[in-house]
Amino acid sequence: MATRLTLICHARTQAQKLARFPLDEPIDMDWQAAGQSLAASFKSSVQLLSAPETRAQQTAQLFGSQSEVIPALRDCAFGRWAGQRINDLQTQEPDALFAWLADSDAAPHGGESVTQLCTRVGAWLDSLRDPGHFVAITHPFVIRAALLHALQCPPSAFNSIDIEPLSMTDLRFNGRWRLRMEQHFL
Repeated sequence: MATRLTLICHARTQAQKLARFPLDEPIDMDWQAAGQSLAASFKSSVQLLSAPETRAQQTAQLFGSQSEVIPALRDCAFGRWAGQRINDLQTQEPDALFAWLADSDAAPHGGESVTQLCTRVGAWLDSLRDPGHFVAITHPFVIRAALLHALQCPPSAFNSIDIEPLSMTDLRFNGRWRLRMEQHFL
């Protein structure tokens, strides 16, 4: 039996709405009153995994009551840019922001570079070899890094991927990682 990994991006936050680098904020919805669990969207039993941040753990509760917190699924460390609006950085630190966007090894904010993030997430993916279906609630940057690793793309392709809140990305491992796209119409 192969390993199946469904990556789900956490629900929208105020930081995303305001184009800010994230803090450990909650999701921007009444997740406790969100109605019925989304766990029924999976045909078989799954092992629910979550990043440690509040927004990921709240989103995980939409899919089931029990999730295992995986430190490797934590969001990218943005250092002193955490909580800052991107528009403000364009004005206050345009050279640093451009360097960070253009160079995957750059971390002018004092946090984690895209290359470091990709290395961390790739190492976690390489360790995930148990058969079964894993559903991991995490962050857009982590999902981008996982896709680059699975598709064997360089970190320089990182900014070519957009991940929407509550979107699902399916990867399968049977000797190598593969991206599986599914679209079901009524």
